[in-house]
Amino acid sequence: MNRTLWILTLAACMAQTGGPVVVLLGGIVGAEMAPSPGLATLPVAFMIIGTATSTVPASLLMRRFGRRRGFLWASGYAALGGVLAASAIALQSFWVFCLATAVIGSHNAFVQQYRFAVAESVTQAQTGRALATLMLAGVVAAFLGPKIATSFQSAVADALYAGSFVGLSVLMIGAMLVLTRYRSSSVEQAAVSKGGRALREIILQPNFKLALVASAAAWSVMSLLMTATPVAMHRIDAFDLGDTAWVIQSHIMAMYLPSLVSGRLVDRFGALRIIVVGTCLLMVCLFVAIAGRALMHYWWALVLLGVGWNFLYLGGTSLLTTTYQPNEQFKVQACNDFVVFGFQAIAALSSGYVLLTWGWDVLVYASALILLGLIGLLTQHWVDLGRLRGAAVSER
Repeated sequence: MNRTLWILTLAACMAQTGGPVVVLLGGIVGAEMAPSPGLATLPVAFMIIGTATSTVPASLLMRRFGRRRGFLWASGYAALGGVLAASAIALQSFWVFCLATAVIGSHNAFVQQYRFAVAESVTQAQTGRALATLMLAGVVAAFLGPKIATSFQSAVADALYAGSFVGLSVLMIGAMLVLTRYRSSSVEQAAVSKGGRALREIILQPNFKLALVASAAAWSVMSLLMTATPVAMHRIDAFDLGDTAWVIQSHIMAMYLPSLVSGRLVDRFGALRIIVVGTCLLMVCLFVAIAGRALMHYWWALVLLGVGWNFLYLGGTSLLTTTYQPNEQFKVQACNDFVVFGFQAIAALSSGYVLLTWGWDVLVYASALILLGLIGLLTQHWVDLGRLRGAAVSER
């Protein structure tokens, strides 16, 4: 493991806990404070909106000042976001709580850049395994985030769950301390140079389009179902917080634990095949989700959702890194993340409303429509590859 990979993986173990904490508690706290039931999942949606709207500024800021400064700055204000969330709970201010989750989400836009920093520190042949190693930090975050949320939920008197967000702030400070050891790579420094193809030319590449849609589908389906699950389980189906936390924790671990093998599979079989496998896993997830609402239905659906997300997102990210040159990376990464997390934000905003208005089944059908779009693009991609191979054979 090279130095950059080691530092960013360790930092990610703490930096990635913001998502699990907000996903687990955002809807529950929101349901207690929201002015109307339909706004219960708005804090989770604000976190994702914070990520989506910060992707381009994060990329531009780090292009100008370097990833190290960007990572450190983001960790610092994420710690303040945790304190703001705790204060909002104590004051029973729903809109301040939404603002706090947006701040935590903004930090996630910088955390997403960890994967590009890692990819730049290794050769193309090692990209899959390096990205998978980084993603394993999510296993730690999957345990640590819900553990902090449940263990410190009563730490602040008369403000249930405020202590959970104070604990989150401590973890963000820990990530910031680790990131002081990070140094920019030679590839990152080369990226500051001018030139490169126009963004439109890069976007029109078939591999770019597939990479973008694969990642967008992975995050959108995951966001639709994961955002709604705590509310569906705890508020509608009356499961206790422990069962709900177990399902969410299992889901987040399933998002990252497959990285023990998925990175090697990408390097061996190629990103395209891994994207196909991820799509199939998400389709199975939807069949389980529509089959029933018992605890194990939720558990299996969310675990399959996590594994499918891992394959689809890792495959999409690996494919994306083949579509640009070093001096094009920041604009391409910014474009990709803006679209991906923009769609995720739309999914999160829709999730609570769809669940509370039309129910769980309609949420699952909406997810299926997204996957059908990806399947259509995959089919076209395979057809195009077949034509290219046929043309190559004819030329011989």
